Amino acid sequence: MEGRSLADETQSNPLAGESSGAPLEPVAPAPGSAADPRSDKGREKERKKLEKLQRKAEKKADKAAEKAEPAEATEGSSDKPEEEPKREGRLARLRFSKKKDMPGGLWLKCESCSQVIFRKELEEKGRVCPSCGFHFTVPGKERIRMTLDEGSFREHFADIEALDRLQFMDAQPYAEKVRRATERSGQKEALLCGLGTILGRPVVLAILDFNFMGGSMGEVVGEKIALAAELAVREKRPLLIFTSSGGARMHEGILSLMQMAKTCAALQTLNENGGFSICVMTHPTTGGVTASFASITDLILAEPGALIGFAGPRVIATTLKVELPPGFQRAEFLLERGMIDAIVKRSEMRETIAKFIDYSKGARVSHGGGALRPKGRS
Repeated sequence: MEGRSLADETQSNPLAGESSGAPLEPVAPAPGSAADPRSDKGREKERKKLEKLQRKAEKKADKAAEKAEPAEATEGSSDKPEEEPKREGRLARLRFSKKKDMPGGLWLKCESCSQVIFRKELEEKGRVCPSCGFHFTVPGKERIRMTLDEGSFREHFADIEALDRLQFMDAQPYAEKVRRATERSGQKEALLCGLGTILGRPVVLAILDFNFMGGSMGEVVGEKIALAAELAVREKRPLLIFTSSGGARMHEGILSLMQMAKTCAALQTLNENGGFSICVMTHPTTGGVTASFASITDLILAEPGALIGFAGPRVIATTLKVELPPGFQRAEFLLERGMIDAIVKRSEMRETIAKFIDYSKGARVSHGGGALRPKGRS
């Protein structure tokens, strides 16, 4: 009985069976003969080639199916018109979700009514909420433009700088905090002081800027308040102070607390020399500023809704373990209890202060708004 030769196995084409539709059958080696390793390698190579062709055919089928799906969705869109807005909304969300497409700081949330306000609209209205009338905190230089006659301000004592006498170290050195605040605000301290006019009435103006370390009072702020009082005596002008502060600057320790006595003594000297002083408490005015010069001027005014107090409401409620009354430490609450003399809207501030300055000099106000001074009064 003759066995099959190796030449017959080599000449057989595996693809021939696939084209004719007949399945390939493995060829068993002849009895008594050993398997040729070269024929095994050839079969393995042919098997890999077939698998590769099959994978290519599957990929082509997948791509054809993906191209067919959008066409079916377009044809079915006429049956379901509500799907198109959903797709547009999703694309819009993706388009505006990128940070570069929506600049920050364009919108603000009102602290009182939680209304979202366009920043430009708020600035046009003098930083007053158009919904509820809440008065936002105003930067010092913007307050000067709001209050004084245009071009009348002449700054004094601008070169006085804070010293880190205690070498105070927090998350960063105190001197570094002052340097960063100076770079950010463009001024060397929290208090801006100088001469100017309000509707033609000369005044000495001092403004605490909350943007500089929360308007906190350190050595420089106390010194500038004292110098402003001395300037008012020398120039025979009323002293007008706007406060917006978190209190004494604890980075300076006991030196900051000493400014409470210093500023009160300076205002006492102004009073003894026949001077006139007004303090306008704006949101927020707290801590050592409230407990010193802000509360002892001849007239104490406040803007609507301003937070005014020594310790914060949460601290008081936690310490006393009592529920605080509604509106506690707000300007309206303090007006009812006699701590402040009047609440003045920002839009009426200039006219009201000019009127009080005229009253302090014994002047009568004409119907046209001008001051009619009695004879012999300067």
